[in-house]
Amino acid sequence: MKKLLSPALSQIARLRWGRIEYFINNPFEVQQQWLQQLLSAAQYTVFGREYRFSQIHTLQEYKQQVPVHDYESLKPYIFRIMEGEQNVLWNTPIRWFAKSSGTTSDKSKFIPVSSESLQECHYRAGRDVISIYYKNFPDSDLLTGKGLVIGGSHQVNKLNEASYYGDLSAVMLQNMPFYGQLIRTPDLSIALMDEWEEKINRMAYTTIQENVTSIAGVPTWTMVLIKKIFEITGTQNLLDVWPNLELYMHGGVSFTPYRSQFHKLIPSPHMHYLETYNASEGFFAAQDQLCDALCTSSDEVDPANASPGMLLFLNHGIYYEFMPMEELGKDNPQTLSLREVETGQSYALVISTNGGLWRYLIGDTIEFVSLQPFRIRVTGRTKSFINAFGEEVVVENADRAIAEACKHTGAQVSDYTAAPLFFEQQSVGAHEWLIEFEIPPDSLSRFTEILDRTLQSINSDYEAKRYKNIALHPPVVIPVPRGTFHQWLKLKRKLGGQHKVPRLNNNRQMIEEIKSIFLKQTDQHLF
Repeated sequence: MKKLLSPALSQIARLRWGRIEYFINNPFEVQQQWLQQLLSAAQYTVFGREYRFSQIHTLQEYKQQVPVHDYESLKPYIFRIMEGEQNVLWNTPIRWFAKSSGTTSDKSKFIPVSSESLQECHYRAGRDVISIYYKNFPDSDLLTGKGLVIGGSHQVNKLNEASYYGDLSAVMLQNMPFYGQLIRTPDLSIALMDEWEEKINRMAYTTIQENVTSIAGVPTWTMVLIKKIFEITGTQNLLDVWPNLELYMHGGVSFTPYRSQFHKLIPSPHMHYLETYNASEGFFAAQDQLCDALCTSSDEVDPANASPGMLLFLNHGIYYEFMPMEELGKDNPQTLSLREVETGQSYALVISTNGGLWRYLIGDTIEFVSLQPFRIRVTGRTKSFINAFGEEVVVENADRAIAEACKHTGAQVSDYTAAPLFFEQQSVGAHEWLIEFEIPPDSLSRFTEILDRTLQSINSDYEAKRYKNIALHPPVVIPVPRGTFHQWLKLKRKLGGQHKVPRLNNNRQMIEEIKSIFLKQTDQHLF
């Protein structure tokens, strides 16, 4: 069956490019159509009646009648659905909820997933990603093998026995059409396991027997799986296990700190890397301009600019608005439509979806790198930053600085986090960085110096605060033992799936929790 399906699926993937070209060439018309469709579909829901959707005829009226929402303001509606009530936010039954990774707080978020959001957003976008890949590499044999998907798990929602929740990847796997199941690995019994460490072990033993041509997953957990496979097989080259491997689709965190590691583990000029922007709330974008592995692994290429941005998916059940950063926190924040955005400006992403999210502030910040077509890159989180001293350091700044420090000291970073450090008896402070090195730098002091210098070169606010140590002292970098971040995630019950270590924090709660882990390890070694 699979041998018969592979050529057919490959041909279908190639033919889908026309659909992508349509929304590229007609962005405003497509977005306007989606706004009208969404409002029409939900006008008789609880939310639609409350905000008088039937009386909305223009974008301006939509903005006037419906305020921008965050999760807290939508949570009462979502909980009604979880308890069994329907027709609350969306007009078709909601049976599934994507449980967020909770990167900005310890509280989980449950995002409603309708059949429309699965079919018209997530699955359609997944097919479009494959079409994009074939457009770039027409002679690819991608679908002659299997795709390794490193997803999460799900369990029954205790509030309503007819409803389920889990990581988005698990929700998608559970509802995937049969033909999709035939070209992916591992088996669902393994892919949906709750216990992550055993899952990685079984996934490794199972998939080494398959002809894997692509991998999709968060870089952190992909590296964990690769290392387990190396431990089992005794090789240090993933191509020895999967000689036909040609594509890695990554997202969730910046690939910049991991790029050099992947090139060493998969040393092939025919290996390709494709960035995706797939969140619990929707599949928003994917990189549409790809090149050979060699052209992104060159030392001369600035890692921050290695990706030309991701194509914004405009025909996938989502209407987009873009909030200028200065509007964040205001009672009535203003947003821009696609017609009004500019390149080089950071915006908080606001979405309305066919899953029942209305003018929803998802917490990500993006920047347009191109307006013809509309391409974006993720610059960080609205709540993931350090601004304790007016320095306004965002995740993108941190990733670039880490990459530059690694480049010049031979280091490789597995994970990191940073937070402000406040000195007693002084009005100034510093940033404290906990870094788990895969390969330590040849000089920690030089690594720290380059990290600091790079941050100053790319962030004028940070540079101003660092001038003569007026408001900020040099950063304090503390190497932590391997496995420290893994232990913290395990303690938080956040192993696997889309869970990841928050890069930046404006308070010290998380960094103190992580420090306590490796300090206990140190004490145990002393006695």
